[in-house]
Formats: sequence, structure tokens, C-alpha cells
Amino acid sequence: MGTGTAPFDSWLVLRGLKTLPVRMKKHAKNALAIAQYLQDSSQVKKVFYPGLVSHPGHDIAKKQMKGFGGVVSFEIDSDVGSFLRGLNLFSLAESLGRADSLVEHSATMSHASMPPEARKKAGITNDLIRLSVGLEDAEDLIADLDKGFKNSKKL
Repeated sequence: MGTGTAPFDSWLVLRGLKTLPVRMKKHAKNALAIAQYLQDSSQVKKVFYPGLVSHPGHDIAKKQMKGFGGVVSFEIDSDVGSFLRGLNLFSLAESLGRADSLVEHSATMSHASMPPEARKKAGITNDLIRLSVGLEDAEDLIADLDKGFKNSKKL
């Protein structure tokens, strides 16, 4: 009992599954490079990525996962809006998970309907940014984030 998938949609899923392991390795490799860059940035307060040894869940993630995925979250100590406007390669989007890199400001996008106290309890702060790291060259993505930081105004 559930929805039936159209034949063409099913074919697309099957076709995509053939390259999924290769794509996931690239997502995770790029995400780790970006998480390490962010961890060393003076404009970043905190990085959330289980692939970092400093992440509180790193040891258990290492036991349970083959890779650490392509989503990196971080909090900045500068104006989020000016940071986001400075990005070119990362597209602003609420729905994460494509071959292209995406960025989301959860407090004003995916979690905007939550009351501020509930967002705070869930760890969704106004300075939290979430990245869905794509398959582009990691150095290009890091350069784009650097451009965003240079564009952002210190609070």
C-alpha cells in the first residue's frame, strides 16, 4: 500500500544507483576538506561534521559508517546574509542533496516556521549555515567559501 512510481522515474533511480558509491565518496571527500577548512577559519565559531576528529560523535560515526557524508554545518561570527550573498558556486536551497553544492540558512528557510525557542532547543541558531557539498573541485568550493567570508560583515 503506497504510491506507485512511474516507469521513467524508476529507470532514473536505477540508473543513478550505478554511480551512487562513486558519488558518495566524492561528496564525503569534499565535505571533509571543507570541514577542515572551516575548522581553521577565524570567522567560524563551530563546525558540525562527524568526519572531524574533534566532533563529539566521531568515534561512533567511524564505527558505524563507511564515509561521513556530504553535509557540513557551521556557525559563523559574521553577518549570515552578506556571507550567503558572497557565494557563487553554492546555490541557496532548502532541499539538500544534489551533485551541485547547495547552502541553506536553516533559521530562515527549512526551520523558519518553528518558534525561536524550539529552534534554539534544536540547535538551529541564527548563525548556523548548512552545506550540501557537491561534486565540484574541493579547492573551488573552498575558494567560494573564502569569498563569502571576505564579503561578510563582522558582527
